[in-house]
Amino acid sequence: MTDRTVVITGATGLIGQALAAHLEHAGWSVRGVSRSAEDAIRWDPAAGTIDAAALEGIDAVVHLAGENVAGRWSKDKKRRIMDSRVQGTTLIAETLAKLERPPSVLVSASASGFYGDRGTQHLTELAGPGEGFLAEVCIAWEASAAAAATAGIRVVHPRIGIVLAGEGGALAAMKTPFKMGVGGKIGSGEQLMSWVHIDDVVRMLAFAIEREDLSGPFNAVAPEPVTNAAFTKTLGKVLSRPTFLPLPGAMAKLAMGEAADEMLLASTGAVPAVLEGLGFEWTHRELQGALEAALG
Repeated sequence: MTDRTVVITGATGLIGQALAAHLEHAGWSVRGVSRSAEDAIRWDPAAGTIDAAALEGIDAVVHLAGENVAGRWSKDKKRRIMDSRVQGTTLIAETLAKLERPPSVLVSASASGFYGDRGTQHLTELAGPGEGFLAEVCIAWEASAAAAATAGIRVVHPRIGIVLAGEGGALAAMKTPFKMGVGGKIGSGEQLMSWVHIDDVVRMLAFAIEREDLSGPFNAVAPEPVTNAAFTKTLGKVLSRPTFLPLPGAMAKLAMGEAADEMLLASTGAVPAVLEGLGFEWTHRELQGALEAALG
């Protein structure tokens, strides 16, 4: 039996499922948050409602829920991306702040998109925010947790990079064209990519729960960002497929519009200075090994 309980929003997502399994294995009792699932804590962020009584006395909250940013961004899609993060985070933070027995920690997700398109710079957590829609989302997303921090709850913001997992996310979308031999670099291929293996993301989130000396933002990425060209070459090597068919930037923009500029062509070289300083140990520090493990 465990005497520690963690609540996870977004528990059915790629990271949420993996985190729940990891924490249960470590002896935690895990509860999800859902609009409809019978065994979960009920909430409706758009309506501003949540079962606050069910949160009394729990030990930690990990907030991962939010509209998927993948795909072409219509005006409505952008509104959903922003609202899902701001409304959900505000609801969680303000509810926790009012509890008689609040959790000791709120791990509230963010993303490396906070830094925007920054060329060849390697960006520690001390770097300011960038420009663009994703940066605006991340700024508002993190700010929405302020009520919890003001109430004395330790708030941590993992700025998560491109998650490498074979069963979902960006890598799953890349696999098919690469396996068909039609993969290649995007645009110039010089843009930096901040990546992380899903096992390490999960371990980072668990680390953030446990480490009382960790608060504020940390870059949830592998130590070495790589160029898109290097990522492409390595993925082709792991899949034993050629990578000689580049996707011109203009074609990417035609297919995805504004989203292509920020998700495919922007250069974001986030580096994990905070985690390095706290002695976190990566399972997958090198890209090739991470891809082999994810696609194993």
